[in-house]
Amino acid sequence: MRLSIQQRHLLVVLCLILSSGLAEARSYPLTITDSTGAEIVFTERPQRVVSLVPGITEILFELGAGDAVKGVIAYDDHPPETALLPVVGGFRFPSLARVAALQPDVVFLSSLHQEVRERMSRGSCKLIQLESHSIEDIFRNVEVLGNLFQREDKAAELNRRIRDQLELISKKIEKIPQGRRKRVMRFMGRERVMAPGDDSFQNAFIRAAGGIPPQLGKKGGIVEVTLQEWQWFNPQVIYGCGGDLEAAKTLLDRPGWKDVDAVRDGRIYDFPCELTCRASVHSGAFVGWLASTIYGEDFSKPGNRVLPEERLAFRPIPLPLDYVQSAGIAENRLFDFPNKTLLINFKKPQRVLSTLEGSRAGVRAIGNHGSPPQCWSITHKLGLRVSRERTCKAIGKSPTSSSLLFTGASLDNLAIGEVRFKDLAVYALVTAGVKSNAVRMSAEEGRYYEPGTINILVMTNMRLTPRAMARAVISATEAKTAAMQDLDVRSAGEPLRFQATGTGTDEILVVEGMGKPLDNAGGHCKLGELIARAVYDAVRQAIFRQNALMVPRNLFRRLEERGVSPYELLRRCPCTNDGDDPAPSVELEQLEEVLLDPRHSGFVESGLALSDAYERGLVTNLDAFASWCRAVAEDIAGRQIQDYRELVSTDEIPLVLKMSLNALLNGLAYR
Repeated sequence: MRLSIQQRHLLVVLCLILSSGLAEARSYPLTITDSTGAEIVFTERPQRVVSLVPGITEILFELGAGDAVKGVIAYDDHPPETALLPVVGGFRFPSLARVAALQPDVVFLSSLHQEVRERMSRGSCKLIQLESHSIEDIFRNVEVLGNLFQREDKAAELNRRIRDQLELISKKIEKIPQGRRKRVMRFMGRERVMAPGDDSFQNAFIRAAGGIPPQLGKKGGIVEVTLQEWQWFNPQVIYGCGGDLEAAKTLLDRPGWKDVDAVRDGRIYDFPCELTCRASVHSGAFVGWLASTIYGEDFSKPGNRVLPEERLAFRPIPLPLDYVQSAGIAENRLFDFPNKTLLINFKKPQRVLSTLEGSRAGVRAIGNHGSPPQCWSITHKLGLRVSRERTCKAIGKSPTSSSLLFTGASLDNLAIGEVRFKDLAVYALVTAGVKSNAVRMSAEEGRYYEPGTINILVMTNMRLTPRAMARAVISATEAKTAAMQDLDVRSAGEPLRFQATGTGTDEILVVEGMGKPLDNAGGHCKLGELIARAVYDAVRQAIFRQNALMVPRNLFRRLEERGVSPYELLRRCPCTNDGDDPAPSVELEQLEEVLLDPRHSGFVESGLALSDAYERGLVTNLDAFASWCRAVAEDIAGRQIQDYRELVSTDEIPLVLKMSLNALLNGLAYR
């Protein structure tokens, strides 16, 4: 068969593409050099990896090499798939036995894991240490991992994305005069004021965000800051993560420490630890978020714009309803940053019931607009009305004929619940995030208004009457709360005592629809049941995708969600005995080992459930549980304990949880 000229030309082009791809891929044997200078030779792609460094775990999954990861530490939370993997321990003291049981051919570790290196260096497993002290180290690590796992194209794409994000911020910062640049400090420490050293990647983040970090003449991941240095630097912006800002409330309320601009002006900010403490996949986005937080007013001005506002992409979503013309995720550039909007266009105008806008008729399009963190300070400055107008303009819709919800959750994590019964179909389209503002209604103070965290769009293939639409809101709300409680989502304000019922900023939008009219969507009718099931499933999916919360999940995470840190527990613990039979101090490694033991973790998990019931007054007698605590302590100790002591010194922890943790500490102290 003779090929035409066009066919031959196409074949040549295809061969060139394939050959160029093969040429770029590294072949084995392959030698990589890690941060210690060690040269490590690989004869094949690693098949079984244990990662003790969350930042490296993120990169591996981003490159498409997540299939090789067989074990992680308890604090891995991105991507959500890491929650499904075996946990080998905490960050500093992973269980060597658990690591070995996974039979890894590669273990990624850090400079903190010297014992792991010493104990495993004589085996066949290869140990790789990839540190990040600078932004350039991120690019190097991505490139090394891309070569090692034959994901060179993905690595180049990831590095290009991070560089583009950093370059954008650099151009925006150039528009701000040098004299208005802010002095910024990353606050660290629990008992003393600490900060990253001069050579840390965290200070590199501050510089990339247009801030001026302190130069204290001290190197290292964390260094102490004296009062003289603090007052000399006089930070204008302070940020931290996790327990940092709780400690800051006390440490920065002292004379001298509180007399700096950031404290006086209330410019102290909290960011997720997975962004502040990792130089990894999301570092470019975090620098953008930090910059927009520092310079929100500047970034909100039209003169600070660098890029045109335009449509970037559209990804269709199947939504088989007769009155839907099209549905998908529209990606547009707004305020210089990519924004994504779930956009559903109707063939004919619809009536909708929105908890954000009320009841509206003549609506031709609905949506859920996701604003990325880089835009939050900007949209807060502009207000909801202006932000809504700008969003409608970007997606090509009129504010008078469209109804939108707004969320800070990522549209990449959109979940769609679909439930059918005979000829009845219900769809729930949900975005969710529960880490920062989950609340228990009736038990907490309302502090602010911000539309949209758990956003729910409810659509059916029937025509709902106004009564049915209102009832649908109740059914959807109850289902959302059921999903959160079944996941044991904790209140952000009172995590030790309360399960959350929502986030306090949740919104629901119900569409009238077309077809057979239905007048009821309550819990005792089939439509109400289907709405609840669709919403319940979608809320759980969305929370998993956004926050990696699932059932079950490891005990370290569940304690962290309550604000309980094993490190902090031991820091406050009087774990020595001055009597005739002195007990050794309890080490963090020992406590983490006990928390990994299924018997003892199951005991603490039982304590978590009992604690909630006791706090609500459903359980009043704890005698049996006290006996169990004593038995667990003696089981850990391997002997009877004569002097059972109070080793959990804080009164903040509820009684039952305190009893559980006290049992573990007594057992370890007497072991």
